[in-house]
Amino acid sequence: MNCLFNPFEYTISKSNSFTEQKASNGGDSPKADLTSAGPQALKLNLIFDTTHEKEDTKRNVTLHTNELWKFMSVREAKANDKKANPQAKKEAPLVAFHWGIFYFVSYITSMSQTFIHFADDGTPLRAKVDVTFTQYADLDDYPPQNPTSGGGPINRTWQVTAGDRLDLIAAEVYQDATQWRRLADYNRLDNPLNLQPGRLLQIPYEQRL
Repeated sequence: MNCLFNPFEYTISKSNSFTEQKASNGGDSPKADLTSAGPQALKLNLIFDTTHEKEDTKRNVTLHTNELWKFMSVREAKANDKKANPQAKKEAPLVAFHWGIFYFVSYITSMSQTFIHFADDGTPLRAKVDVTFTQYADLDDYPPQNPTSGGGPINRTWQVTAGDRLDLIAAEVYQDATQWRRLADYNRLDNPLNLQPGRLLQIPYEQRL
């Protein structure tokens, strides 16, 4: 989906966990051992405004914000997945925030919506939405995003529609249907034959020597 306005700012954060060990020489500075590396988090504020819409059917701002809420909808694992893996869990859609050269593949882990302007009949016309995205993959999985870095283009995405198959997608983006396994591995697909419509696939850039 396209946002109505660019965000004023966004914040990226990351937390790692450490365990402190007593200093062997009796000093005041204990040794810290890394126990886990947390994912990056992206926080931003989005504004949606429909005050200038002339058609009454388009004035309700939730027509736009509801599209964003869909990215938090948890989907039940399909029967084929449960048969192959009885412990199959529910999963939320994978999303990508893309603005200029910034590209962040993630899940939406938190979202709140505040309505701040209304029509006389109570129809919400303006909303502020605070969104927190949690990183899906490690930074090393992405190519450099600075055009001057010479690291290749930014990864593309492909939104699955009914009837899509990995081999057909690979043939379209790589002109090589045999690259379907690469797509399956990169997107961590346990069942490549079961593509859910609406899912966002990452298309890794093609490295060239």
